[in-house]
Amino acid sequence: MTDVVLVTGGAGFIGSHLVDRLVQAGRRVVVFDNFDPYYARALKEANIAPALATGRATLVEGDIRSSGALRSTFGVHRPGAVVHLAARPGVRPSFEMPQLYLDINVSGTLNVLEACREFDVPKLVFASSSSVYGSVDGPAVEDVTPLQPLSPYGASKAAGEALCSAFARSAGTSVTALRFFTVYGPRQRPDMAVNRFTRMILGGEPVPLYGDGASQRDYTYVADIVSGVAAAVDSGRPGFEAINLGRGHPVILRNLLRLIELGLDRRAVLQMQPAQKGDPQSTCADVTRARETLGYEPRIPAQDGVIRYTEWFLEQQSERAGSR
Repeated sequence: MTDVVLVTGGAGFIGSHLVDRLVQAGRRVVVFDNFDPYYARALKEANIAPALATGRATLVEGDIRSSGALRSTFGVHRPGAVVHLAARPGVRPSFEMPQLYLDINVSGTLNVLEACREFDVPKLVFASSSSVYGSVDGPAVEDVTPLQPLSPYGASKAAGEALCSAFARSAGTSVTALRFFTVYGPRQRPDMAVNRFTRMILGGEPVPLYGDGASQRDYTYVADIVSGVAAAVDSGRPGFEAINLGRGHPVILRNLLRLIELGLDRRAVLQMQPAQKGDPQSTCADVTRARETLGYEPRIPAQDGVIRYTEWFLEQQSERAGSR
């Protein structure tokens, strides 16, 4: 078992949950994060505070666009595995700032790969996305479904995978690219759908419903995703491999809203909007490979996960109100 794991983007949503899981498993973790102002720094600091308090996690503030910062961190901490989660997220904003997405998600990934090469890191896990597939009818299968991204964000993740594949072949190391499907849960970014809808419904604001409300997403609870990532850290398969991490059970947007309404005991005020570019009509993961190679078994269906999320959200609201 690898003792020291470096997690880029470790103060973020998925990253902080992974850091908690690794610390609980007895590992030492290096959190490498630049606290990008995409959303509030205070939220990210709160995310990693429990892990830092254990003394088994160390925070390094740095940017993956700086090869010097990465090399210095690798040189000091000598990780045995790297989980590369740091990225500029968001499909829709990527149309407005495509160069920024390429700088962070492609050039930054190249810097991480070069640091892994220089310091002989035997295992890299790369956070990819279902966005690499674009719009797909039926479940996406890793080596069957073509990569046809619909946005600069999706294209940047496909490019990151290509770099990882080339690195694995040339450096002879083990690289796993995990294609995440619509992750949600506690600590979710404010711009993500479940968080945004929850805030709006609770606040009585109109909820924008793009298209006809019949779009489907393979919503996957963060604890299930983290189980897959943690398993990938320990997988020793040589070379490059892409693996879907989802539930394999898409949820229609209108049904998702009903689950949030149930959790909050509030009704949503819907505001119909035209469909937005870059958004596929449906996403669904075939997780056969994840089951076979990682022992991955998603356990939390949307009807349970959304209720868990709304309970957590209401607790956070109550704590903030009590601290005023």
